[in-house]
Amino acid sequence: MTTAGHKLRTLREKLDLTLRDVESASYRIASKYNNVEFAIPLSRLSDIETKGIVASVFRLYSLSVIYRMRFNDLLSWFGIDIQNQAADLAVIAPTKTHIVNTRPTSEPVRMPVRMDPGFDVSRTNNLGRMIEKWGVVPMTFLQRFEDDHFSYGYVGSDDFTLYPLVLPGSFVQIDESKNRVVGGGWRSEYERPIYFVETRDGYVCSWCSVHGAQLVVQPHSLSPVPVRAYRHPQDAEVVGQVIGIAMRLNEWCVSDFEQASKVPRALTQGA
Repeated sequence: MTTAGHKLRTLREKLDLTLRDVESASYRIASKYNNVEFAIPLSRLSDIETKGIVASVFRLYSLSVIYRMRFNDLLSWFGIDIQNQAADLAVIAPTKTHIVNTRPTSEPVRMPVRMDPGFDVSRTNNLGRMIEKWGVVPMTFLQRFEDDHFSYGYVGSDDFTLYPLVLPGSFVQIDESKNRVVGGGWRSEYERPIYFVETRDGYVCSWCSVHGAQLVVQPHSLSPVPVRAYRHPQDAEVVGQVIGIAMRLNEWCVSDFEQASKVPRALTQGA
């Protein structure tokens, strides 16, 4: 099996660079950023190539620059695949509702490029069976569709504020341009705007109303979570309106809901 060090040595030799050349270049990078961690002494570079020594993140950056490699590709030589980051998020489900900060990379991805002409968005379908053709599309090309006022949130496994309308563990898309609470005008709970709110204690996904200088976080009538009121905007701020929800229907636990149900209903905080 070819080691990362051997690959680095082969690449260096293809570029016709000596160990001394790489050392000198790394010191110039260290000088530019005024950080000696970027520097790779001759002996350390030799150890990386021949003894399986793993370089620090700073030295890996220097090597990626000197060898004209993408940093992500260099990390893959050491067994770190950045493309696995999204899938690996499943290793932990934080109990607190929070903003999801991971972003798409510039790597190509497989995605549907042609749908079945009979696909009807008004009907429930098996989406996988509606895809006629898959294609590989660089994520870079999709960035022009990015809208800066959109962000994404995750509803914590302990957040039953809008249960059963929004289940714990859901991902939500947030339109940050719609950060003013709208009062009334809806015919049912399904039309009532849902907001993503940042408080001093964290985030919450909920219905909201404004009463004077207070922002009231309103749970679903079947939720065990109490109504909460915060000084606005000192103690709570509306991030934006939830415009999309992705839910898994088998992730939340009944015991968690029963535990949450023990919370007193008539509790008001931050008034």
